Amino acid sequence: MLDGGALVKELQTMRDDGHLSDALLRYAVRGIEPSDDRFSWVGVYRLDEGGEDVWLHNYLGPGTEHPRIPLGVGACGKAAADGANLTVTAVGDGEDVVVSAEDTQSQMVVLIRAGDDVFGLINVESEEEGAFTEDDEMAVQLVADKLAEQMAAERR
Repeated sequence: MLDGGALVKELQTMRDDGHLSDALLRYAVRGIEPSDDRFSWVGVYRLDEGGEDVWLHNYLGPGTEHPRIPLGVGACGKAAADGANLTVTAVGDGEDVVVSAEDTQSQMVVLIRAGDDVFGLINVESEEEGAFTEDDEMAVQLVADKLAEQMAAERR
């Protein structure tokens, strides 16, 4: 299980050492993916400057055919457009879902945001149906919030 608090402390140490958001985003993905056997694909998408798409910054897992996802399309695009986290418990249940990995059965999208500003999202996929719990979302949200702090600071 992901220890979001421990990963946040590591990210803060990186911030204190002068690392920018690109390094923190990569470190976060590398900290989340191996933390739980249920997590088969983990990636960070950033909102493009025009606010029309999210684009894949980095990931761990099988290759993906979706490096750009329009807002409103699939779980990632819907979460970013609606400004709310989204969990899909069963990918094949008729939802408009765009998954990054072919064998994905469930998906959790957690926004990287500061206030009303959405910077991107963390997409976690699993080969297990109904894989994600509220605890998983809370742990990933801690990490997303720390990433948002850095991204907001860089915008100033």
